[in-house]
Amino acid sequence: MHPSDQIKQTTVAADSATTPIIDPHAALRDDVRLLGGLLGDTLKEQAGQHLYDQVEAIRLLGKKAAEGDESAHQALNQVLSDLADDELLPIARAFTQFLNLANIAEQYHRVRRRRAWQWHEHKRDEQFGSLYELLPRLKAKGLSAAQIAQTVRELDIELVLTAHPTEVSRRTLIQKYDDIAEHLERLDHVKQSPVERRAALAQLKRTIIGAWHTDEIRHHKPTPVDEAKWGFTAIEQTLWFAMPEFLRQFDQVLFEQTGEHLPLDHTPIRFASWMGGDRDGNPNVTHAVTEEVLLLARWQAADLFWRDVDALRWELSMEQCSAEMRAVVGEHSREPYRDLLRQVRDRLGNTRDWAKSTLAAGHTMSENDIYLHSDALMQPLLLCHRSLVECNMAEVADRDLTDLIRRVACFGVELLRLDIRQESGRHRQTIAAITEYLELGDYQDWDEASRQQFLLAELQQKRPLLPNILNAEPSLSINDADVAEVLATFKVLAAQTGGGLGAYVISMAEYPSDVLSVMLLQKEAGVQTPLRVVPLFETLKDLESAGACLDALLSVDWYKQAIHGRQEIMIGYSDSAKDAGFLAASWAQYRAQEALTAVAAKHGVKLTLFHGRGGSVSRGGAPTHQALMSQPPNAVQGSIRVTEQGEMIRFKFGMKGIAMRNLELYAAATLEATLLPPPPAKPAWRELMDRMSQTAVNTYRQTVREEPAFIRYLRTVTPELELQMLPLGSRPARRQSTGGLSSLRAIPWVFAWTQIRLMLPAWLGTGRALKTAMDDGNADTMQQMLAAWPYFQTVIDMLEMVLSKADANIAAYYEAHLTQDPALQALGEQLRRRLLHTIDILLNVVGREHLLQNNPVLARSIAVRTPYVLPLHMLQAELMRRRRQFDQAEQRADSTPYDHALMVTIAGIAAGLRNTG
Repeated sequence: MHPSDQIKQTTVAADSATTPIIDPHAALRDDVRLLGGLLGDTLKEQAGQHLYDQVEAIRLLGKKAAEGDESAHQALNQVLSDLADDELLPIARAFTQFLNLANIAEQYHRVRRRRAWQWHEHKRDEQFGSLYELLPRLKAKGLSAAQIAQTVRELDIELVLTAHPTEVSRRTLIQKYDDIAEHLERLDHVKQSPVERRAALAQLKRTIIGAWHTDEIRHHKPTPVDEAKWGFTAIEQTLWFAMPEFLRQFDQVLFEQTGEHLPLDHTPIRFASWMGGDRDGNPNVTHAVTEEVLLLARWQAADLFWRDVDALRWELSMEQCSAEMRAVVGEHSREPYRDLLRQVRDRLGNTRDWAKSTLAAGHTMSENDIYLHSDALMQPLLLCHRSLVECNMAEVADRDLTDLIRRVACFGVELLRLDIRQESGRHRQTIAAITEYLELGDYQDWDEASRQQFLLAELQQKRPLLPNILNAEPSLSINDADVAEVLATFKVLAAQTGGGLGAYVISMAEYPSDVLSVMLLQKEAGVQTPLRVVPLFETLKDLESAGACLDALLSVDWYKQAIHGRQEIMIGYSDSAKDAGFLAASWAQYRAQEALTAVAAKHGVKLTLFHGRGGSVSRGGAPTHQALMSQPPNAVQGSIRVTEQGEMIRFKFGMKGIAMRNLELYAAATLEATLLPPPPAKPAWRELMDRMSQTAVNTYRQTVREEPAFIRYLRTVTPELELQMLPLGSRPARRQSTGGLSSLRAIPWVFAWTQIRLMLPAWLGTGRALKTAMDDGNADTMQQMLAAWPYFQTVIDMLEMVLSKADANIAAYYEAHLTQDPALQALGEQLRRRLLHTIDILLNVVGREHLLQNNPVLARSIAVRTPYVLPLHMLQAELMRRRRQFDQAEQRADSTPYDHALMVTIAGIAAGLRNTG
């Protein structure tokens, strides 16, 4: 029997007796050893014994160096420095492959652990964050079954898939990684015969060999359409299957606890996307790209539904049907369900053909022949379901047909809703072009009152603002490409039918006129179903004024009537953290949500908050349940939108079992935050957070903005410049080709510091804030906050997690390898001292001796990876040094012999840390 089929046991003495202790993670370690061994065999057989010996020597030195052996560290440095240029890439690939295999094993182990909960139904109510645990607890708190069921019916959770500017893995390789996970699952089946087991192991090894011979890195920047297709793949391969199964289990526990079912045609969770719609700072996202992505999504949806309906036809071969069904299919139909579903399938085929031909040549078909609206697809399926239930075949109806109905409810014929995002200045520029054309003056020079007066008058005007505004007016389009693109985008939006569009997000929104201008441009374009307009507050200043801005907006009578009592606001995490540091940004986000919630309540408006979170701590990343339960009370009122970016899509939804768990976490946390909201902050807590936040932001900005050597340090010691040159995401690393820190995007900003393990954006300023608070006699208050305030608990937990991944020695290695500048060396030494000081302060606050003392699983995961990640860091520093020397010698070459290997180390380090930006 394979080790992963066994549960290892150890014994401990207790009162002269032995008690077996089951190690729940033994199977994970077995899987890691198995995959590592197969990778070693692959290296020997496919790349040669010499490479294998090199990798083993480096790994052993890395292990000793990670344990504090200085001589091993020096030896490892020498080995890596002595590598020939052609040896760098294979070494980088070997260590990166292992880290990816370890990640696969960990991911699958989560599936295994979830399955273990399901095997023991008496324990399922104990799994934290599960619906089985939550619903009985809600009832125990005095909530009625009817109240719980009603809140469930009103849940509105939308997960917004976004591209990732630092996503480097190719879809081809991701597919092979998914195959490896499936092989691990097959090997877990204890009923395999020896022959079957050998065959499964052989197939696993073949897949690892295939992965070794597959280039990890794309050689051309992905287009926005490529990124959108990547998002479609996540749905096709995982979420398409996970969603109906999750809803089936949700329905089961809801019925057990309340006696009511989920509505068949309603889903508490839906999906949207920014891929192909987010044009803020990305000139590659044009109106043509948006149109193409919308059509591709419809093609993908039609294809997936076509397959489902075709399979369902074979299942529903019965003759008996209801009178309602008979009236639709006719008296002579011998297989009524098949006949009806044949029509549905054919119409789906037409829809697929229409999308394809429109993409190719703009060909159109009659709307009667295709599905433009999800309701048209839903109705015949519901008819089949009603008929089967009426004819005593409910058990038949409640399987594949129910799953298909729920897919239509979740994904629709549009697959996922596409948001549009654009910066507010573009809209002002466009309105200004119109007012100048009409000889009304320059809109951008007007004060806010004048802008609102003009916009409101035109919004209520029946005549067009400008005849043929979208028909390439020369004075509007030819002279200003940016204006022409904005108008062309609205023309594309106006051409859409059905529910394919989501929100129109305005970044850098400051005034009510920013929202009204987008509403006017939609009106003038003739958008059939106007997109809800969502202001995004992201800088510290924006967050602080968010409540006042919303109050001013809702005080506009016309606007308040136009939104029909519902308002969505987006909270930005990335830019606020880059602007003010982690602690100050986090507190500003919390206070902004409080203010927005209060304003919405004052105006009697239902508020939905849209959280623009990323994977890293400094960009709002946190475990789902913890993140939602740390929001202010009443900030989650049954509805929420959250971005899921690049690597996190794969991490959370890459395997069906993990996807189902994350969907459950979102549903349970939203339900709990709605019905059992967290406590409000006490005045003393708020006062202390205000003071700590001010200390943190002052300290952060003093370093980031005022330290003369800071920008040079960033560009010299981190791979920030390299990130701009390498083919990562479709979005430029900078909003402008030139400029300082302010022009650098938040994600590469975090990514650069993560790669050298300094993790600066997540802690700079926070240590001094905590220390000052402690020195001022606030230790008892902070302990109260830790014990009773979920928001502060989350802040401290996330800080501890990121500090556990920081490593001052690794950062020092990059510095020593890449600069001899005394000013940079002095700054680096100061930053590392502050990092270590922040760790000491945090441990003092939480009262523990070392980081992750309460999270041994994560501590073990980091320890296992260190011998593999450390050589990659050292190799990356060496590659950066050689690359820069080559670049200087060749006078800024477009490419260098080190680019590929450098990209692999970037991917490997990201895999080792389970985090990029």
